[in-house]
Amino acid sequence: MTRGLTLIRVNFVGGLREIASDVTKRIADRQLNETTMSALLYAKFRVGASELKEVAQEIRKRAVRAPGAEPGAESEYQSLMNELYTSYSATRGKLIIPLIRKKIGDIAVAPSTSKELVPFARNSIGYIREMCSYENELWREWFEGKQGLYDFLESVCEPLYDHLRPRIIHENEILKLCELCTLLQTRYMHDQEDDEPIDTNELDFSVLIQPALEDAQTRLVFRTQAILRDEIERYKPKPDVLDYPANNRRVSLSGTKSQQPATSGRKGSIAEPTTPMPKTPVVVEESDSPNGQWGFDTHAALQGWYPTLRKAIWLLSRIYRLVNSTVFDDLAHQIVHQTTLSLHYASTLISTSRTPADGHLFLIKHLLFLKQQIVAFDIEYVTPDVTFDFSGMTNTFYELRDRGGFFDPRNLWKHVSGNLLPKVVENMLDAKVELDGRLRNVITDFTASFADRILSPVTESARAKRGFEPMKAVEQVKGVAEKEVPALRRKLDEYIDDGRTKETLISAVMDLVVQGYEGFYEEQMREERGKGEGAGAGGWGTRRGK
Repeated sequence: MTRGLTLIRVNFVGGLREIASDVTKRIADRQLNETTMSALLYAKFRVGASELKEVAQEIRKRAVRAPGAEPGAESEYQSLMNELYTSYSATRGKLIIPLIRKKIGDIAVAPSTSKELVPFARNSIGYIREMCSYENELWREWFEGKQGLYDFLESVCEPLYDHLRPRIIHENEILKLCELCTLLQTRYMHDQEDDEPIDTNELDFSVLIQPALEDAQTRLVFRTQAILRDEIERYKPKPDVLDYPANNRRVSLSGTKSQQPATSGRKGSIAEPTTPMPKTPVVVEESDSPNGQWGFDTHAALQGWYPTLRKAIWLLSRIYRLVNSTVFDDLAHQIVHQTTLSLHYASTLISTSRTPADGHLFLIKHLLFLKQQIVAFDIEYVTPDVTFDFSGMTNTFYELRDRGGFFDPRNLWKHVSGNLLPKVVENMLDAKVELDGRLRNVITDFTASFADRILSPVTESARAKRGFEPMKAVEQVKGVAEKEVPALRRKLDEYIDDGRTKETLISAVMDLVVQGYEGFYEEQMREERGKGEGAGAGGWGTRRGK
């Protein structure tokens, strides 16, 4: 059996070489145009294909794995069949790969594709796909099944990757990388949600083009991380960027002068918001045209917002659905995390140069917008990257050594609950949780600051002063409230457009004031009751009731 099948292999390889030799000789004898060359390369190989296919089928019938064989083990005669595949692939490769390499080279130097990544990829991949389709049809005339086919077609695609991969690696413009990923995903990759059965005879070109998509996605992730590092994490604002609330007023004036339609989509709006934005979260697209595909002016939608926030939304919009979902989630958390830190840093600078209220409202406004926008990107939870910080132990070691108490057990025990234990550091919190936490904190700080100012006449320190008069303090609280509440409304109008948000913040301040005053009143009543019935009859509580 083995000898007979070996003779079949020799006959197959010999017939294949005769056909290839005849084609090579005809090509060498005369100059052929592209059409004649194609006809010769494929028509000649089809002439004897059916006869040799029947011969090869005898080996394929016997190249079946025996029952009970280990997974992955090959049958006894599979190596003979593999030799047929290898011989055919090598023979065809010698004929067509040089022609493919020349064609790809011509595309690479053409004026329309020599310097542009996406046009080159579109033309060269289209050509390769056509060639792979032809080779797939010819393969079916020589063999049954697709075993060995994609190994051969990968070698056919090598000239493409020799040109495409260096271009991807050297491409720095994130928009072009995004366009390339979109091209590959929409035109050449199968839709995973498509339930239609795939024809077994049809070429699955997505398998061959997958390496190109992975190269483009890898480069896209690298450039995204570089932009995140350079333009968000390391961003240093100039004084004019931190000129709030003046920046809000300038945006409002520029929006009025431009006479652009309201971004909310409503006609006849009475007043434009100071920072126009879509009513619902959207994936913001940035393109050369003023209006993105979502039907609103993206420049107007992001105008007036802090630069790192604009860059973060833009980055998320560009890479959304273009990279693996797990990779996107990780990148999105990094982007949101660094943007949140950047906004907090800017808020601190504004609080120093302006007022704490300006810093708080700047941060509230931007965090609310960021929270609204990331809803559109379906960011999933990312497990925190937990590490251990031993710096405290090192510092304690030197501290004990310098104090001369290194061998004193009491000193060691004193530090066990603190610096001698390594700190657990979570490098990447869930971005949504972190954002919500910072938003709650800044709202608390903002409302508490106004409430404290209103309640300043009845604070514990004020009550401790000699000559404190409760009734006079109450009148002072009323006077401060009449002054601070309108000032609070004016300050909110400079930053917040949404009326419901403004009223919520004002209500939170009023609730704190009421709670503080109730605590003050209860404390005063306890003091009055402690002085006895006689003092209480003419005390503060009785006068307040009148």
